[in-house]
Formats: sequence, structure tokens, C-alpha cells
Amino acid sequence: MLTGLKSLVRKATSLLASPKAQTYPIIIPRSEHSLSRQNLSPNAVKVLYRLNSAGYDAFLVGGCVRDHLIGMEPKDFDVVTNATPEEVHSIFSNSRLIGRRFKLVHVTFGREIIEVSTFRANSAQDEKAASHNTSLKGKDSARSAHGIVLRDNVYGNIEEDAERRDFTFNALYYNVQDFSIHDYCGGLKDIENKQIRMIGDARQRYQEDPVRMLRAIRFAGKLGFELEADTAAPIKEMAHLLDHIPPARLFDEVLKLLGSGNGIATFALLRQYGLFRYLFPDTEALLQSGWKRDDIDPEAFILQGLKNTDDRIQSGKTTAPYFLYAILLWPSVCLRQEEFQNQSMPSTPALHQAANMVLDNQVASTAIPRRFSTPMREIWDMQYRLPKRYGKRAFLLLEHPRFRAGFDFLLIRELSGTKLDDLGAWWETFQHATENEQRDLIKSIDNRTSEKEGPKKRRPRRRRKSNGKGSQTAQDTSTRDTSNE
Repeated sequence: MLTGLKSLVRKATSLLASPKAQTYPIIIPRSEHSLSRQNLSPNAVKVLYRLNSAGYDAFLVGGCVRDHLIGMEPKDFDVVTNATPEEVHSIFSNSRLIGRRFKLVHVTFGREIIEVSTFRANSAQDEKAASHNTSLKGKDSARSAHGIVLRDNVYGNIEEDAERRDFTFNALYYNVQDFSIHDYCGGLKDIENKQIRMIGDARQRYQEDPVRMLRAIRFAGKLGFELEADTAAPIKEMAHLLDHIPPARLFDEVLKLLGSGNGIATFALLRQYGLFRYLFPDTEALLQSGWKRDDIDPEAFILQGLKNTDDRIQSGKTTAPYFLYAILLWPSVCLRQEEFQNQSMPSTPALHQAANMVLDNQVASTAIPRRFSTPMREIWDMQYRLPKRYGKRAFLLLEHPRFRAGFDFLLIRELSGTKLDDLGAWWETFQHATENEQRDLIKSIDNRTSEKEGPKKRRPRRRRKSNGKGSQTAQDTSTRDTSNE
């Protein structure tokens, strides 16, 4: 696909060199590119045509255009229009208005949601200029004391909308009326150069929304692109601004960053640019300290967990958000548990206390809903229950709703170097064995344990004192078979 992109870039360059076209946008006609309606969501196309029929301009924008040109399958189909959210909502009965920070419309088609936004002006640059812009349909914006845009519903035209987007390759628009692609900021050239470039002054754009730093890293990890020098330069210095982003928003960003199939590369970039510490402060501090012990190498464990997640996603399987978070926080749980045990606390209460402390610390950075924190605790607890396979315990554990997640977690521990006496292989065999074979497996564990512990000592028989009335009971007790005691 990038080979075809070179011809697009040559076409764009020739247009810019022409005396008749000295400025953007560069409009690439259908004959010059490969994106067609067959590559698009039919529901997104319906939304475009419906808006056009109602007299509004409408374009597909951003990721779906970018990904096609790169050679990836488009997944998210976002529509932008000059209709206000209220006007869009009135056109589609299957829609709802959402958002305060950015007011949007979600048009629902079964399980697919097409997001529709209104052309916006970059109000954060100069609110006075925005107030004098006659093309604006609304003026609703606000910033925090740190300069972060809290609300941005200042509407404008398509040129202004392109300028306020984050990266050049996200300012590519597809027009369904003539099937052309509109490049407003040089995105085609940057895609060809495999480069991520911020539109406008990077420092100012990060100040407006610090999450853009995370988006830059996410695209670098996902696409394998390099950050353009001016785009990369301010990140380490401005990373602290993430402290002013609501933890609930950062929770979602972590899932996009590390749970989208490129977790290992993204993890390395987050640490390289000093961003990971603002998402997982305890984990980063532990990694920096170099702490490890015989049963866990924190960095090796996290990398193995991310590899497992990447492999699953790339093979079309799903992953649970709580599993990803359980991996990233497990080393901290182990460290805290060790500290509590050093204070003479038994291992299981120490584990529970450690889990409470780690989760309490983490929610200050990225909020973790209770529906996720509960299974995380269960997965961690399962690591101390899975070795206890005696009697009926193995059968009961197999029926536990969190068994599979706990077992997968156990395998990651083993793959990262933790020695667990082939516990993972035992449970793998046990799951697929017949009932008789399962009982034999349990017996083998019982026998092995007996050999390690040596012969059991027979407890002395207890004689009950005779009280006259209970002489028969005393006799029964003294003659009882004690072979199993």
C-alpha cells in the first residue's frame, strides 16, 4: 500500500509546485488513490449520504483514511460535518448526544457505533479571535488553571477543523460525494516518511491536552513510525502534566496503549519518554530500583505478560482489561507482600493487605473500576491456591470462575523464569484428563509430598476418662481403628 502512496505524494508535490495551487488542501481524485466504498463501513457510508441529503457537508476523517493508506484494515470510522450535534441528532433517530468536553453524536447500528462530530475551530489558541470568527456556530470553551482544555465546543469550518487535529496523518478527509481524499496538513508525505508530526506548536498542543503525548507514543508503537524531532522534544519535560488528567480517562488510555496488540513496543516507548511513571508510579519505581527475587523478575514478568497479550490480540482473541492491569501491578504486590511478611504477618493476609495497598495507590493515577479490581484480586489469590491440589481442592479450583485467568497468569510467571516445579504442566494435564486420571494425578502429588515430609508420626491415642455413665464410650474409643490417624 505504501508503494501506491508514493504516487499520491508525487501527485501532491506536483500540485503544490503548480502556480495554481500554492496552499493546502491537496485534493487527490478517486483515480489517484485506492480507497473505495468497499473498504468502508456500509453504516458509515449511510451516515455520510444521509447528512449530504439533508444539505450538510460530511467527510470520513482520521484513522480510517490513514490506516488504509498505510496498508492496515480500517476499524474506526469517524464522520465530521458542518451540522451541529443537535442537528445531527435530529436527523438520526438511532442516535444520542454524548460528552461535555467535546459534544458528539453516536449513531448506532446494532453493535456498530459511528461517531459524528462537528467541524471545530482551535479556540484554545486565541479565545478573542474565536469570538470574532463569523464562521463559528457556537462559542463554548473552557481551560483549567494549567492551560488544559476542559471544554471545546467552538465550531468552525473544515480548514479550522484540520488545524486543530493532533497529527498530520489524522487531518486526511474522504469525501463520499466525489470519492476524493483531502490532505490539509501534509499527512500523505509524513505517512510516506513513516513520521509522526504534531500539527502546530507541539508544546502548546500538549499543554492544551497532555493525553496527546500518550497518543503520539501509541501511534509510534502501533505503526512503527518515528516521532518527528519537534514533536518528541517537549514530551519528557511536559510529562508531569498527566498528573492533571482525570484518572478515569487515563485508565482508558492505558488499555489503548498496552492492550491493542503492540504492548511491548509501547511499554518501551512510555518508559523511554518518561510517561510510564505517571501511569504506574509504583511499578516504575520498583523497576528503577532493580528489586527482584528468586520467584520473580519484575521486568521479565511484565514483558512476558505483554507478549502474551500482544499474541492473543494479533491472533484475533480478546483480552480482559483486569488481566492486563493484574500483570502490570503484580510485581508491586509481591514487593509489598514481602514487606508485610517481614513484619511477621502470615503469607495470605500479607497478600491481601499488599493487594489493598497497591490498588489504593494505583487508583490515584488510573482509576480501576471495582468490576475489574475484584477479579484482579482473585487472580493474585489464585497464585497461592493453585499449588494446593490435595484431596478435593483440585476439583474445586477447576470449577472456580477465575480458574482460567489464574492458570494463564501462572503460565506467564513460569515463562518469565519463575520456578514452580512444573505446576503449569500439571494443571494443563489435569484439565484434560479423565476423572480416574485426575485422581491418579492428585495421588502422585500426595505421594510426592509424603516422601518429602517423611513418614507420618502416629498420634498417641486419647483415652477418655470413664465417668461411670460413659464406660461404653471409653471402650469404643480404645478399640477404634486408628490406621488413618
